[in-house]
Amino acid sequence: MSDAALAEETQRTSTTTESVKSFVSGGVGGVAAVLVGHPFDLTKTRLQTAAPGTYNGAIDVVKKAVARDGITGLYRGVVPPLVGVTPIFALSFWAYDMSKALILRLTPERTSKELSIPELAAAGFLSAVPTTLVTAPVERAKVLLQVQGQTPGGPQYKGVFDVVRHLYREGGVRSVFRGSFATVARDGPGSAAYFAAYEVTKKFLTPAGASPSDLNLGAVIVAGGTAGIAMWSIAIPPDVLKSRIQSAPTGTYSGFLDCARKTIAADGVAALWRGLGPAMARAFPANAATFLGVEATKKLFDHLL
Repeated sequence: MSDAALAEETQRTSTTTESVKSFVSGGVGGVAAVLVGHPFDLTKTRLQTAAPGTYNGAIDVVKKAVARDGITGLYRGVVPPLVGVTPIFALSFWAYDMSKALILRLTPERTSKELSIPELAAAGFLSAVPTTLVTAPVERAKVLLQVQGQTPGGPQYKGVFDVVRHLYREGGVRSVFRGSFATVARDGPGSAAYFAAYEVTKKFLTPAGASPSDLNLGAVIVAGGTAGIAMWSIAIPPDVLKSRIQSAPTGTYSGFLDCARKTIAADGVAALWRGLGPAMARAFPANAATFLGVEATKKLFDHLL
């Protein structure tokens, strides 16, 4: 084998290894995020979808959920994100790393291999596109399970697979993927802010002359939590619309803009920010856990490989 061919093979092997590391690390980070953040997410979803006056606030949601189902009630609907979170986060972190590599390939004349903040944000936005193929149906099932029991006489599902079967019988694949555009509208800009904020915070916490990859886990937690806050500070309005579209009976909304118009007409502009409190309360711990899981897994891979 020639030196050129050997170099090409080595580079291909290295790229494959990095892809596997990104994919597996993202999945581990996602599981950590769900275990830490699901009670906050359930609270947010119920505030976003309940009729006005149903709850006095986030604490009231928690009290009523615990009174009805016990502590386990705070984990109602946890199976869909746990089942889907591994491919969702795995795809997200893999797509983010691949998008960064793509940007570098598209700019061969650059003087630095370090991406700018806009380039990091662009890579983050691109990562949301393939992820939506998994996120949209998983979130559709999760939302329906989370709001179950909130409206008397509503559908009663036995679990995630029962939800999917019901949705498919009701409207085929289109029903299962309802809310996909709203998911991209939330996760595109949200992921741009998410990954850019993480990289910027990580760089800020890195001492002069050191590498961001040498950060201790405490600094990773701070950077990850900051990333979560950055994402949810802009993602709540499309998330409200996504939750309403995915939980409403068929025919309630004709699309994303129709949902926005009807939501504002019925409940005012403030309704677009419903659930902000639980989302922001969840943002730091859940995403700190995410990046802690990601970085710890990558370090483990580096040690093993």
